[in-house]
Amino acid sequence: MKVDLLIIGAGPAGMAAALAAAPSGARIAVIDDNPAPGGQIWRDGPLAHLPEKARTLRQALMEADNVQVFSGTRVVALAGAKRLLVEDAERGWTLTYDKLILCIGARELLLPFPGWTLPGVTGAGGLQALIKGGLPVTGERIVIAGSGPLLLASAATARNAGASVLRVAEQASLTTLAGFSARLLRWPGKAMQAMGLLDVGYRPSSHVLAALGRERLEAVRLQQGTKVVEIPCDCLACGFGLIPNTQLGELLGCRVEQQAIAVDDWQACSLDDHFAAGECTGFGGSELALVEGAIAGHAAVGNRDLARALWPQRRHWQGFADALAHSFALDPKLKSLAQADTLVCRCEDVPFAELANRCNWNDAKLHNRCGMGACQGRVCGAAGQFLFGWTPPSPRPPLSPARIDTLRCLEAEGAPMVDR
Repeated sequence: MKVDLLIIGAGPAGMAAALAAAPSGARIAVIDDNPAPGGQIWRDGPLAHLPEKARTLRQALMEADNVQVFSGTRVVALAGAKRLLVEDAERGWTLTYDKLILCIGARELLLPFPGWTLPGVTGAGGLQALIKGGLPVTGERIVIAGSGPLLLASAATARNAGASVLRVAEQASLTTLAGFSARLLRWPGKAMQAMGLLDVGYRPSSHVLAALGRERLEAVRLQQGTKVVEIPCDCLACGFGLIPNTQLGELLGCRVEQQAIAVDDWQACSLDDHFAAGECTGFGGSELALVEGAIAGHAAVGNRDLARALWPQRRHWQGFADALAHSFALDPKLKSLAQADTLVCRCEDVPFAELANRCNWNDAKLHNRCGMGACQGRVCGAAGQFLFGWTPPSPRPPLSPARIDTLRCLEAEGAPMVDR
């Protein structure tokens, strides 16, 4: 298959990019591994309540004759110059493009602490996704901990689904949060949204110490200011912020700076004809993702005047992103959560003690198989960067589990089947 413009990811940035580029008449393909456009923030499901903005964008995408959306589809590997190997539930095929926009989003930063592998412990965003997908939580006692606005959003989702949210533990201090709240006046809509999400169980200067239980989670131990408290609960959801997904960009050869794909004023990457937008270029919320996606879409089809006209909006929302990053920066004391026997690499059962004396990621991998499991270092790689300052592992194809028949497409293209 050959297209003029390929967009990877159908979250806010991806949808905005496709709709901005569509009037040019270019042949556009959008691929996304979710069942429907919307990304993680507008994830669909039996218990999801999509905002009007999400429904409007999704409808416009369906009505664009020159835009083809491939849902439930993921990138497996590179298949040559400007050619990707992709796969859905039924088949694998190669997709060739003239220009590409990466809108591959971000994922949660998960940090290890005693008991974090117990059944009943999830990520904060993971809990939200599970509930939207139909997980029953009515009557469940839930504690949410970590850092950032996602904690309050997850708490609201759980509460609306019938759960009892006992505590929202935010590691940022009250002074820092007060300063952030004052700065929110620049973005009245965000201020109103924050007011609507406030939770009576919200506690600043609080963080998880341990998840307690034998066969599954029974309680959580929290550091709350100067006190240590234990709260019986059925579910603990922890998220310590978001980190950009950069793997595909790195594999393509795009420059990465400060853990995000580096872009210029046009959202162009360091690689010619490649652009990036949304949270893979840095976390800033859906508003920033929408305007970055629109800039990238216009620029990719040569409409630079329309792209430039959106720069003031981007500056406005970039200010909000900067305020988020400053206010919810992680306290170094979180590096001491893991104990000697706390697993850091869950896939390969590698505890903290076996990593503490290693000098870098490759050293840890060679001695302990760290990062060689199912997640391929996506979880422990980010944790290792925070805990030890290690550079995360470089991505290697296949980027996700794939069928043998799909990998054989590479053989037909003359490309190596896997990176050796």
